[in-house]
Amino acid sequence: MSIDAPVSPRRRAVLRTVGGLAAGAWVASSLLVPPARGATPRVVEHRLRAAPGKATLLSPPYGDTAVWSYNGQIPGPTLRARQGDRLRVAVENALAEETTVHWHGVRLPNAMDGVPYLTQPPIAAKGGTFVYEFDLLDAGTYWYHPHANSREQVGRGLSGALIIEEREPIRVDRDVTWVLDDWRLERTAQIRPDFGNMMDATHAGRIGNTVTINGIVPESDDVRAGERIRLRLVNVANARVFALEFAGHEPRIVAIDGQPVEPHVPDGGRVILAPAMRVDLVIDMVGKPGEKHAVHDRYYARQQYTLLDLAYSNEPPLRESPLDAPIRLPANPVPEPDVARAERHRILLGGGMMGRSMGGMMGGRSMSMRDMMGQGMAWTMNGVAENAHRPAPIFTLARGRSCVMELANDTAWDHPMHLHGFAFRVITRNGVPTRHREWQDTVLLAPEERAEIAFVADNPGDWMFHCHILEHQAAGMTGVIRVA
Repeated sequence: MSIDAPVSPRRRAVLRTVGGLAAGAWVASSLLVPPARGATPRVVEHRLRAAPGKATLLSPPYGDTAVWSYNGQIPGPTLRARQGDRLRVAVENALAEETTVHWHGVRLPNAMDGVPYLTQPPIAAKGGTFVYEFDLLDAGTYWYHPHANSREQVGRGLSGALIIEEREPIRVDRDVTWVLDDWRLERTAQIRPDFGNMMDATHAGRIGNTVTINGIVPESDDVRAGERIRLRLVNVANARVFALEFAGHEPRIVAIDGQPVEPHVPDGGRVILAPAMRVDLVIDMVGKPGEKHAVHDRYYARQQYTLLDLAYSNEPPLRESPLDAPIRLPANPVPEPDVARAERHRILLGGGMMGRSMGGMMGGRSMSMRDMMGQGMAWTMNGVAENAHRPAPIFTLARGRSCVMELANDTAWDHPMHLHGFAFRVITRNGVPTRHREWQDTVLLAPEERAEIAFVADNPGDWMFHCHILEHQAAGMTGVIRVA
């Protein structure tokens, strides 16, 4: 039996981790980012400890929920730094299994990317440590999470936001972050331990029954009439896609996946946020003191609900008309691909239930879908269901080469496709040029949809490319692109 979503507790999640942050020396990685040219960057240091703990996710009569967390927090602590800083994060693993930390969307050296066995040895269970260190090239909204047993480790709570502030930020009254998560809870308020089941693996992934914002299921968020808010949305859910509508308001998108975009109102008024995606909004609070305006999630036709209300205080308006200040964010130094001369590759996404795929290659053998499912696999890229730690690359690019990848979703399900180590331009969808040519690191492909993405292969190494519905990734929809 499960709790009906959404659940509405009135208390902020309070966590009690097992043990405190371990003292003593940290083991440093031997692969660190070389110093930036010119001035020595400011070093921003943090510590993260992955450990079992307990969270008060639901209000009484429900008890605490057993979770895995960073530093005893759900979500993990929001790490903040400025563009141009060097980030140094010492990670301790107090879990009973290996882990890593992947810095999602951040352009960094391959050795800091956090993929076990591919870019680093996993951080050993019960006391292993690793130091991640890299320069912050791009401002924006990013996040961090494990890349070892990620469908369970993320699903039990291991994730957090990483905010890299612009050197010259836009003017707003408040900068707010919503970390959106999705939990599958039993009536005892415990996380249902059915990770890795084939129903999730072959369908839409592990969609839960309880949605939280910053570790709680809120009834409302307090705002003031006349204020301007920069709202950073981060989707850390295993599989849930959000489509948020802000009743009575007109949010403008100013960044997607951390990268600035021409400010615009979302199509149809819905802010689409697939797993792993981030969207930065600027919202002018045009309501009146004492009013409430609902924020709805309408992505799934049969699972629509009110996420929360924007609750206006009774204070007089901060200003009578919207703030007269530009909202365009400064561009990040992402190299522009030469689309006309780019090397081109096609990746066909196949598999899953209700699709046309009858099987694929696995471990060098042709297998039926039934035999693949018997080994926990269900999805393919270019006909291969990948389960190796260090797979052969799908293709290899010369360093500095521009690349256009055509992605074709030949399945009956959504797939948010994530490329490590790069930001890419989404240049076409279903053959039609995109209006904003947005930079992203995770692109959502609907069933039967096609998209072209373009990037410059300026970052050497073996880089994962995979579906960020974590059950799809674990069941074969993953691979490696090599830059040499």
